[in-house]
Amino acid sequence: MITFTPRKSHFDIENDESRKNEFRGFFTLFWISMFLSAVSTYVRSIERTGMPLPFDFLSLFSQDALSLALSDFAVVLSTGLAVPFVKAIKNGWIRYYWVGVVIQHLWQTTLLLVVISWTFQRNWPWVQSGYLTLHTLVMIMKVHSYVATNGYLQWVDKQAQSTLKHLHSLAETSDGSYEAAIEVAKAHRKELDAASHASTTPQSMSSISIGTPTLADGVTATYISPSAALAIREQIHMATPSLPMKNSSSSNSPRAPPPPPLKIMDTASVRKPAGMHPLSDHPDEKIAGLAKEYSEMESELVSTGPEYVRWPENVTYKNFAVYQLIPTLVYELEYPRTDRIRPLYVFEKTVATFGTFALLYTVTESFILPLTPSPDQSFWRSLLDLSIPFMVAYLLLFYIIFECICNGFAELSYFADRQFYDDWWNSTSWDEFSRKWNKPVHTFLLRHVYASTISSYKLSRQSAMFVTFLLSAAVHELVMAIVTKKIRMYLFVMQLAQIPLIAVGRLPFIKRNKLMGNIVFWIGLYAGFPLLCVAYCAY
Repeated sequence: MITFTPRKSHFDIENDESRKNEFRGFFTLFWISMFLSAVSTYVRSIERTGMPLPFDFLSLFSQDALSLALSDFAVVLSTGLAVPFVKAIKNGWIRYYWVGVVIQHLWQTTLLLVVISWTFQRNWPWVQSGYLTLHTLVMIMKVHSYVATNGYLQWVDKQAQSTLKHLHSLAETSDGSYEAAIEVAKAHRKELDAASHASTTPQSMSSISIGTPTLADGVTATYISPSAALAIREQIHMATPSLPMKNSSSSNSPRAPPPPPLKIMDTASVRKPAGMHPLSDHPDEKIAGLAKEYSEMESELVSTGPEYVRWPENVTYKNFAVYQLIPTLVYELEYPRTDRIRPLYVFEKTVATFGTFALLYTVTESFILPLTPSPDQSFWRSLLDLSIPFMVAYLLLFYIIFECICNGFAELSYFADRQFYDDWWNSTSWDEFSRKWNKPVHTFLLRHVYASTISSYKLSRQSAMFVTFLLSAAVHELVMAIVTKKIRMYLFVMQLAQIPLIAVGRLPFIKRNKLMGNIVFWIGLYAGFPLLCVAYCAY
């Protein structure tokens, strides 16, 4: 369901596809407009107060900064406990299903409760408490994926060893010894190959249509029948192994398999994943089926390349530290990597982060905080005044997190898959938006909540989707409760209301009207942010 492949983000200036987009000029227009708006705001503030900005917000989020930094460092440091826990699972000291699962969830809940209690004890403003809570949730998701994936692989490894033992027993019963069963399987494979070869003898090839038909204007084209083309393609695929190699077309291009080699190479130093078990060709269907089942389980324990990391070789502190730097919430044995770190790229993302944050600070200080709603203000006037500032702030915050910070950490960790978001601005429904705007969280929920509840608890797809939305809504409401220090359930209700809206959006006559769906989406997004602000601040 989830795959990682070398990709660039939409707004990356090195993305060739984005540079070809006919609307790319609007991206430049947006940033020039934001710059001119900020300068205009500074000039008016200097004329009025003698200062470019009042800096009230600065004193708010800089309050108790050292304590916040130390608390955040302690949270990150505590995630290292996952490594000895996984090592205990690997060594068989803890059975992951279900003792390890219970311990894992108890630890995650304890960490979250400690952080929440700490934010209330320090009496932090909403900026500090919101940041620490959100970062703690990110760390919990990363550790959950790390432990759950390794715990599952330990279970697979145990099942594979049990299957192999059973396979040995069946082979000895059938052919006297395991080695004799392998010889029988090899002989059967030769018989199958001979039969396959006989079907492609010159006599049978006479039925294959190969020729040079004449096309319009006397042009000729060689062709081959589809059945023959399929047979040739399968033979080429079986005869050419795939070897990992760096792509030399670019100094920082992702590693990818090279074209099929033209001659036999010495591959003793190249690590390759294990193929099918020799007994997969055994004439006994039960033995062959068990061998194929074992091969499938073994394939799960090895990454897809180029290094072909095999569990449990990945269970190290170094591997975990690298995973913590990689901007993803889903753990894999191996990720697509780049060849080197580009200093200019890191510099560009660093400058973009601070520059965009300056614009975000300006919008918040000048257009949001002065218009913070109160119970005596007009509800509709507050929505109107805050709609555009909140939308601009949302766009800037989105750009900082998913284009600047995520790409910066991806570059530092050699992570090649930079698709942290998709074209969510073209969404025509809320489920499409939820899939596209925050890909790291979406992939986590897809694997560890949606798919996990289907496989572990045998829920239907609709029930699994409801559980996923319920968990997401509860976590969002928890953050709002910590930030505002009040429980109102507004955001919780609004998120669950997306479920019937998604069902309505899937009706055929609505799906056909893409423009109307996109208009409704943007109106909902425009109204949602100020509505939440008014609801939680004034009521």
